[in-house]
Amino acid sequence: MTVDLSAIAKWPNVPACYDWLLLDRRGDWRLQGERVTHSGLIAFINRQYGCDESGCWFLQNGPQRVFVSLAYTPWVFRRDGEQFVSHTGQPAGQPQAIFLDDEGSILLETGLGIGLLDDRDLPAFLGECLDARHLPADEQALLDLMHGTTSAITWHGIPLQPMAAADVARRYRFNPQPKP
Repeated sequence: MTVDLSAIAKWPNVPACYDWLLLDRRGDWRLQGERVTHSGLIAFINRQYGCDESGCWFLQNGPQRVFVSLAYTPWVFRRDGEQFVSHTGQPAGQPQAIFLDDEGSILLETGLGIGLLDDRDLPAFLGECLDARHLPADEQALLDLMHGTTSAITWHGIPLQPMAAADVARRYRFNPQPKP
């Protein structure tokens, strides 16, 4: 994603903004806790969403950076037919790795980066997971994977791997709570 930085050269001393904008676990933008519903504002935020070299995600609003607090990951993915699309509308691409965290969330590593699967897509996704016998993975198999006692679950041939939720930001080098 390319963020327009031309305004920074014109007004270089505009202070950054923190703790105003949040990306929630369903890919919705929240401005001071309130869900953003205006389609034009959502489209603007989506176009101007980017990441700096230190792993802080932000909205570039003219000369000002509004840093984004992340409820979990910098991307939230939804199913769109047989594909995944990000909360910004960008195609996510084919998952390169899939993780089941210790809280029961599915994380997809794609060409865009690491993202949380929207919980509304979780039942259908889990329904496509198979165990070592190529049978639908049951709840006990998923619990075993979450606790690291089995790793024989796949989704369309891609193995699900366990991961601690607390390790995601460090492993994927992003800062979920930027501060000045």
